[in-house]
Amino acid sequence: MVKPYKDIHLAPNVFVREFDTEVDSDELVWHRDKKNRHFAVLEGKDWWFQEDDKMPVELEKGKIYEIEKGEYHRLLKGTKATQLRIKIWEEE
Repeated sequence: MVKPYKDIHLAPNVFVREFDTEVDSDELVWHRDKKNRHFAVLEGKDWWFQEDDKMPVELEKGKIYEIEKGEYHRLLKGTKATQLRIKIWEEE
């Protein structure tokens, strides 16, 4: 399966993830991570983050978001989305 993003590894548990504007919204599926994560938006507009049983929130550049291990979540792409680049930190 081809992933809808590209990762650039900066350190063992730190990487930049890039989503192109051409990514199909059907590829942005609900999923769970195996580790606790924090992420911050480096660039991108009209992208949304949704956690299980919560309304989507528009991602803000520079704000740090937390994802607990095993928590269902997904990204949503708006109609005017630009390329999304996020920096992700994973806990050991």
